[in-house]
Parts: sequence; C-alpha cells; structure tokens
Amino acid sequence: MIGWRPAQLIGVGDPMSLDDLAIEYRGELPTAEEFERLFRSSGWTEAFTVPADRLEAALPSAWYAVCARRGGEAVGTGIVLSDGVLHALIVDVIVMPEMRGHGIGTEIMRRLVARCQEAGVLQVQLFSARGKRDFYERLGFVARPDDGPGMELSGPP
Repeated sequence: MIGWRPAQLIGVGDPMSLDDLAIEYRGELPTAEEFERLFRSSGWTEAFTVPADRLEAALPSAWYAVCARRGGEAVGTGIVLSDGVLHALIVDVIVMPEMRGHGIGTEIMRRLVARCQEAGVLQVQLFSARGKRDFYERLGFVARPDDGPGMELSGPP
C-alpha cells in the first residue's frame, strides 16, 4: 500500500488538452458490464480470476467513484472505499490501454483525492498496481517505509 501525504497534487494538468479527447468525468460508478470490461483490460486478470458476478458485487461497496467517459463509453474509473472520517482507500484506478498517457488517470485521481479532502478524511491510502509507483508519487503519494504500518493477508489464515 502507498499512503498519501497532505500536500497539493503535483503534475496535475496534462499539456495535451483533454477537451480534444472529449472526456467527461462523472461522480458515478461504471455499470457492472463497463467495470468488467475495464477490469479485464487492466492485466490484473493474470493475478486474479474473478467471475463477472463477483466483480459486480464489489461495486456497491464504493464510498465514491469517478467514471471517465468518451462518447458515453466508460474509458476509465477509480473507486474510494471509506468510512468517511478516518480512512479512505483508493482502489481500481483503471484506464483503457488505448486511452492511457492522456491525463485521464491523473484527472480521475485528482477528483478522488479532492472528494476525500472535501469530506475531511484524515488518511487517504492507495492500493496500486505494480509498476505504477512513479505515477502515484507524481500525484503526492509516498510509499510506506518497510517498518511502517500496513500489511496484507498473504493467503487463507
């Protein structure tokens, strides 16, 4: 897990105009079908075999979500799980492979973090994919130290 430090977002605003892409950002979840398509495009299916009905079951747990749309079609998403006061965990930040590199992920993250800040959530954490550390560090996130809090269950207890 990567934790967030209370600082302004760095690197927000891509030199390429998002208007050229006609991306619309909505504070909403993607549909179950859209989420499945996004999830399967992420490459995470190599690590997780998740049936469509289980993916759909995960969506109602969201405290807040952003869905990026182009021509009405979901091209990116990000979800926050939170108690609304102490902790927020950003998960499932996904942008369709053909749409990456245009600032969509950055804008999704900006909106997710802003919502957490508006609510006054004390700790914003992130569950990120391997190889994306630089991206999240540019947005103000820092890796937890090896002796820092936070662990994950490695398998069945």
